[in-house]
Amino acid sequence: MSVEAWLVFGAFWVVFVTSPGPNAVNCVQVAMEVGFRRALVCVLAILMQATLFLTLSAIGVTALIAASPGLYFWIKLAGAAVLIWLGMRGWLMASRPMAVPVERRHLFGRAFLIATINAKSVAGYLAAFSQFVQPGVPIAEQMVVIFPTALTITAASYTGYVALGAGLGRLALGALANIWLRRGMAALFIGYGVALGALQPRA
Repeated sequence: MSVEAWLVFGAFWVVFVTSPGPNAVNCVQVAMEVGFRRALVCVLAILMQATLFLTLSAIGVTALIAASPGLYFWIKLAGAAVLIWLGMRGWLMASRPMAVPVERRHLFGRAFLIATINAKSVAGYLAAFSQFVQPGVPIAEQMVVIFPTALTITAASYTGYVALGAGLGRLALGALANIWLRRGMAALFIGYGVALGALQPRA
């Protein structure tokens, strides 16, 4: 991969992982509840998912999913249902303390699930590989550049979202403001779920 191609890929990845989505909302929400250090497990989960999806993209699995309308449809619906369920649960429990589980394995599992069911992930990784991977160059040589670039930018982006959530959590918000802030986060999950369910694949 040339320096020019690497810079373009880096710019694409910055936009891909910094645009707010379910992963970002989850990082903010969890950090508000459990603080910066504990919420970093969400970043680890997202990095594990990114590594998995980068590997699957390299061997062509994400392209296969995107090219199979029936499979993509059911994956999309399952993802939408989970996001809407998380949002409804968050809305109903907004007035209760500690709605997010504090055990790290639960935080990790929730973050990994949200990252995996996100259709934005499939589309983003597919776009990255279709646009930036050069057919005439061995894939292993290109992965040496793509993997560390993508994972470094991903870690920096979601660590920033965790820091934002931890900062919001430290603010001396009143009880009513805290409830509505948490309900706002829950509404974003529901909105993302509805948008995902309504998403139509490109012809």
